[in-house]
Amino acid sequence: MTIAANLGYPRIGPKRELKTALEAFWAGKLGEAELQSTAAALRAGARAVQQGSGISHVPSADFALYDHVLETVCAFGLVPPGYGWSGEGPVSLATMFALARGRAAERAAGIPGDAVALEMTKWFDTNYHYVVPRLSAAMRPRLLDDRWTRALREGLQHGTRTRPVLLGPISLLLLSKTEDGTRPLDLLPAMLPAYADALRFLAEAGAVWVQVDEPCLVTDLPSGAEDAYRTAFRALAEAAPGLNLLLTTYFEGLRDNLQLAASLPVAGLHVDLVRAPGQLPAVLEALPRDRWLSLGVVDGRNVWRTDLRAALAQLRAAEAAGFGKRLMVAPSCSLLHVPHSLAMETALDPALKRRLAFANEKLKEVAVLARAVDEGEKAVAAALEESDRALAEARADERLHDPGLAARLAAVTPEMERRTSSYPSRAAAQAARLGLPELPVTSIGSWPQTAEVRSLRARLARGELDKTGYDAEMERMIAEAVRWQEEIGVDVLVHGEFERNDMVKYFGEQLAGYAFTKHGWVQSYGSRCVAPPIIWADVSRPKPMTVRWSAYAQSLTDKPMKGMLTGPVTMLQWSFVRTDIPRETVCRQIALAIRDEVADLEAAGIPIVQIDEPAFREGLPLRKADRDDYLRWAVACFRLSASPVRDETQIHTHMCYSEFNDIIESIAAMDADVISIETARSNMELLDAFAVFDYPNEIGPGVWDIHSPRVPSAEEMARLAARAAERIPRRRLWLNPDCGCKTRGWAEVKPAMANLVAAARQLRARAV
Repeated sequence: MTIAANLGYPRIGPKRELKTALEAFWAGKLGEAELQSTAAALRAGARAVQQGSGISHVPSADFALYDHVLETVCAFGLVPPGYGWSGEGPVSLATMFALARGRAAERAAGIPGDAVALEMTKWFDTNYHYVVPRLSAAMRPRLLDDRWTRALREGLQHGTRTRPVLLGPISLLLLSKTEDGTRPLDLLPAMLPAYADALRFLAEAGAVWVQVDEPCLVTDLPSGAEDAYRTAFRALAEAAPGLNLLLTTYFEGLRDNLQLAASLPVAGLHVDLVRAPGQLPAVLEALPRDRWLSLGVVDGRNVWRTDLRAALAQLRAAEAAGFGKRLMVAPSCSLLHVPHSLAMETALDPALKRRLAFANEKLKEVAVLARAVDEGEKAVAAALEESDRALAEARADERLHDPGLAARLAAVTPEMERRTSSYPSRAAAQAARLGLPELPVTSIGSWPQTAEVRSLRARLARGELDKTGYDAEMERMIAEAVRWQEEIGVDVLVHGEFERNDMVKYFGEQLAGYAFTKHGWVQSYGSRCVAPPIIWADVSRPKPMTVRWSAYAQSLTDKPMKGMLTGPVTMLQWSFVRTDIPRETVCRQIALAIRDEVADLEAAGIPIVQIDEPAFREGLPLRKADRDDYLRWAVACFRLSASPVRDETQIHTHMCYSEFNDIIESIAAMDADVISIETARSNMELLDAFAVFDYPNEIGPGVWDIHSPRVPSAEEMARLAARAAERIPRRRLWLNPDCGCKTRGWAEVKPAMANLVAAARQLRARAV
């Protein structure tokens, strides 16, 4: 019988219950028992939904209070010193959250010292952030918190034998960083006994299947990784011989790692046929017929409904190749990356809604496909016909395409994708216009989105406040923010973005081609949730989007004011994107819209325009062989958006939580006058790329980690800035936070920004 399986379910709750509970817990308004009770209720609800949808293999231990990578290292006791853990016994919630958020967040728990939060970075090419483990040879991995057996037993108590999800040892190590010169894979011998214990206890508790996630198998493996995989899975198979291990890969095809994956001693293999449909014939040829084959034919990362007939054809091919009695149907990856359910989306265009499938709808698609394999198409005829109608309706929708926009795209010339002059000429013109001091201080853009700001937005939406009254309140807040920045000595000001709900949604709401959900939340990290817009048609800008607020802010001060925009690549990456045309085409459409806004900001007298591209590296293909084409069009799209201005207008961009070493030349090719990047959590490690490569323009390394609630001292920020000055000439160095401050409170932002200004003054004085 074909098995309908799921790889993972959204954690945050249909109404963001986990977010609410976490933030109440961190604020001291909710106890640990209540937090865990909320988490248990969310897990119970997830199991019920999956079983009710016809899923036979329901995952467990896919839930995490903050991040599954973080909880894995805590379960194995892989905690660096300084976070309040003695080295014995289970790691406390206080320590786990200190690792994620910094020591100041857990002051009440008595954690000594002032440890900074661990680094965060993107989970492969998604917008989910994981906490990067920091390992050393001195650590003694052992199973201190058997979260996998506990999750299995929780399901059994409620009548469900779940399939526990375990992040595999090789991917865990390859996703980690070491601090003593040890190569991550050198730690494998010490790690394997802890993994063996986890599997042995699962077998004793009644587990039948365990899902071992090894997403690194779809990447270019480093030297020694193949032998490490063979060693690791031989040990895992020997630890619990009666346990069925499902080796799970996703986000790409296995390619040159296919023979390795097919040779490992596991009961089954999962492959992603959404991101890499062409790998199916090779997989069918390579995988032994005594293995189970799990095919990810339902898209776990996008919101479009599945072409059921096309997916069924893939499953039939596997059946014909001899896997008919050992076949699993599944999403391509965990459903962590899509919203919970369409059920609450009552305001969407009905025609568009018929084309969509969120997590709960995707589960039903999986179940329908499994049934179709076993019982034939007649058994699911209604579902197949509904799928056909939705696809046909989408193809026939004339609203998808704008002939005028197509003509404009066709008329883009190479000259439109570059500035008039080279950087040295622009820098001289900008210096004359702006008159900035050495080491100018600025911020990334947003100031706190307080309860007052959110209340005003809600009142406007409910009709309790008219637009005139709302705009007056926004002007008041902007004026207060401008005055405060002038008082503390910030050199380049921002208006604060109080009027913006989200850096993508705010723009998407003013662009043609975008649609928005009311409850389409997905987790970005911890309690941070985003509701990605849906790009369903051609994208264009009907009218200016930000000029009114930036011009008002500039009118209040003689200091330069930055206009703040989100770049085309990030607008693409942080949306659910249509699949009927190439992503490059969609990105170029967005670039033209942003280009028009840049030109209008310059015409309104704004001297600096920041085009944020935090998702630039996120879009990078996982395989090096595929990257040149992406970098070509991504750089071109940024330059198309940034190049309509005169030399004296300064273009900034911002990137965060990404490794730049392997794409530094492409970042330079973007030709922004100033780039600001995250460097605080990595202790300026990310600047190593700029030391090796002579980056020609100006750089603002973040010296304050805004994702942690701690307030760094002026001395700490000056130390980080001085370290940056060892790699970057001071004349090309800016000082700024890592990211925007919308998620922080004024109680943290005001002293931190004052300390940042003080740090700049300290460093300027040292140069005298």
